[in-house]
Amino acid sequence: MKTIELTWEDIISRIEYIKKKNKITSKTKIFGVPKNGMIVASFFGCKNVYNPEDADIIVDDIIDSGKTKKKYRKMFPKKKFIVLFEKDKKGTWINFPYEKNSESDYQDLVVRLLQVIGEDPNREGLLDTPRRYLDAFKEFLSPPEFNMTTFDVENTDEMIVQLDIPFYSFCEHHVLPFFGKGYIAYVPNKKIVGLSKLARTLETFSRRLQNQERITNQVAQYLQANLKAKGVAVVLKARHMCMEMRGVKTSDTHTITSKLLGSFKSDERTRAEFLNLIGNHRNIV
Repeated sequence: MKTIELTWEDIISRIEYIKKKNKITSKTKIFGVPKNGMIVASFFGCKNVYNPEDADIIVDDIIDSGKTKKKYRKMFPKKKFIVLFEKDKKGTWINFPYEKNSESDYQDLVVRLLQVIGEDPNREGLLDTPRRYLDAFKEFLSPPEFNMTTFDVENTDEMIVQLDIPFYSFCEHHVLPFFGKGYIAYVPNKKIVGLSKLARTLETFSRRLQNQERITNQVAQYLQANLKAKGVAVVLKARHMCMEMRGVKTSDTHTITSKLLGSFKSDERTRAEFLNLIGNHRNIV
């Protein structure tokens, strides 16, 4: 992810531009959204107030998800809400000069999370948990890169199927794991791929915050784009801890998703052959 490191000169320059654009003077009453909005508000040279109801404008340093902006606009619809910077659509990360963003700062976030859920971060079993937690996510979210090696072949149009490919992912809604097996097939069109690349493709798209439907579609589309195959089929079967550990609490329940492209979608015999192969293998359909 691209990162922009802001300087104090960048901050002051942006503030001066905003002041001129919005005709902000020393008499303007300004409320800085806690906590970073309070830092930038102090550089406007205005009258700082500590209650948004008393302010002429409400200021924050950046829009991340947009939830803070929506919250204050809903609470104070007649107040002008100003932000210094907004993330672009590519999700560029912006570092402010008053944010250290060191490893200890990140670990402090996990410490705070432990406190929020009622744990004592200082008890023996949790002392090193913040570091381990971050290390685990760094490892999981960094799948090894691979080259999609393909080979030219002639007169090969028989189905190639790979079964029981294990995968692990995290539900993007609850950040709880889901895991299972993948079943991938393609019908070559003058190109075949190294067998390990099918598993690598599934690993690459699953090792991030995801949902099962998206993984299924992304794997199929990626293989089709790189192989130009006559057809691609992907079936995933998984257990979701966000459903088994909480909510409805239905244990040992499996979710099956599929994506069929090309001949697997248009040719009933090809589709039936694939489904019979995986159905007879694991009785999943």
